[in-house]
Amino acid sequence: MTKNASISRLALGLLLAAAAPAVAQTAPNTTPAPKTQAEQGTGIASAGKVIPVAEYYDGGQTAMYDFIGKELKYPLMAKRNRIQGQCIVSFTLNPDATLSGIKLVKQVGGGTGEEALRVVRLLKFKKPEYPILTSLPITFKLGVTGSNATEGQ
Repeated sequence: MTKNASISRLALGLLLAAAAPAVAQTAPNTTPAPKTQAEQGTGIASAGKVIPVAEYYDGGQTAMYDFIGKELKYPLMAKRNRIQGQCIVSFTLNPDATLSGIKLVKQVGGGTGEEALRVVRLLKFKKPEYPILTSLPITFKLGVTGSNATEGQ
């Protein structure tokens, strides 16, 4: 075998190896199943995915998001500017049931990040056996209000 042929085969192998992950990540053209109401993000705080740390909250994930929805106050600046979206708060749940390293990973602005941090600090978890680093998504979504455009006409 010549040196040029082995270099060509090596180059071809590297090219195929580099292209394989891109081909493997291409999903077939399928339509997703319809989402449930909780997955669509209706309400102020919603849970679309299973949050592992929720098993350490009394009542589980549903109770945790009910508490968040009850305590969450939509920031006035965000409401005025119609800011909606998801904030993500990261923290560590320690073996003594305290939270540490609470930080904002993603925010949408208008005071939503600060409000998400405030509400996460209010959460009370049970004691895990080991520290758990997790992130918690909190969705801010404005409610649909009735239109008064036809009033007085």
